[in-house]
Amino acid sequence: MLSDYYETLEINTNATDADIKRAYRRLALKFHPSSNKETGSSEKFSQLGEAYEVLIDPRKKATYDMFGEEGLKGGVPPEVGSSGAWSSKYVYHENPDKTFREFFGGDNPFADFFLIDAPLQFGGLQQGTVKTQQPHMEKVLSLSLDDLFNGCTKKVKISRQVMNEDGCQSSIKDKILTIDVKPGWKEGTRIIFPKEGDQGPNLIPADIVFILKQKSHPLFIREHNDLIYKVHITLAMALTGFAVDVQTLDGRLITIPINAIVHPSYNKVVTGEGMPLSQDPSQRGNLILAFDIQFPKKLSTESKHLIKQALGF
Repeated sequence: MLSDYYETLEINTNATDADIKRAYRRLALKFHPSSNKETGSSEKFSQLGEAYEVLIDPRKKATYDMFGEEGLKGGVPPEVGSSGAWSSKYVYHENPDKTFREFFGGDNPFADFFLIDAPLQFGGLQQGTVKTQQPHMEKVLSLSLDDLFNGCTKKVKISRQVMNEDGCQSSIKDKILTIDVKPGWKEGTRIIFPKEGDQGPNLIPADIVFILKQKSHPLFIREHNDLIYKVHITLAMALTGFAVDVQTLDGRLITIPINAIVHPSYNKVVTGEGMPLSQDPSQRGNLILAFDIQFPKKLSTESKHLIKQALGF
């Protein structure tokens, strides 16, 4: 009885090598006698091995396409064979397990498809291979203080090894990862993308971990959930009072009156004008005004006398 190798693999005559490999992979696993005990599975498994061995070989496939199974197994004239066809008589070795092992590259190809916690037994096959996950990959994500105050969305392109459709080869492909930055996130926050690392046989892709790093800001210093704003003032301002205008990170201009006498260790705390709390962005830390008092380099005799009078000396 003549076989239709294309029908056996459930593909059409225009199938590519990748289509042929994909079809054999799917059907060979389905009908392998060690996992399929239905009547006829062994015969089907052998037919799949023969069909794959012929169609994946360019010369055998060319002969089969031109002359059918009779020409493939009966041989074709040498003058035809010189054009690329298979001129010798083809005989399948009748060892579908050999084809199976060569295709999957191991004694237990099932390990390519299942993460197993304990060895599996498949009849005459050796015990399974446990997949291992690659160590996680760390990348720095640098963000401005404005990004961390308001929240934002960042798109990050990564390049990684991805298994091709045939399941045997890999190629480098780009992927865009989207990071939704929440208001109030702090430096050191870790954003994990599970199994987005390089793919490979018998490997679980590594997790990709982005570690947040905050860029310096020209006006504010962040301390936990508080924002520190340094103000340079004169000695006269420190003694007599003044007002500070602060442009906030959300675009508002607030005016803060300073009526107390400012000494070097004095800080003005403005409640609720700091960073949003990541757990509840409606709540905020504080804005802390720190003062740098600029003392005069010298004073005239008259100025010294006036200061003494003002201070009661």
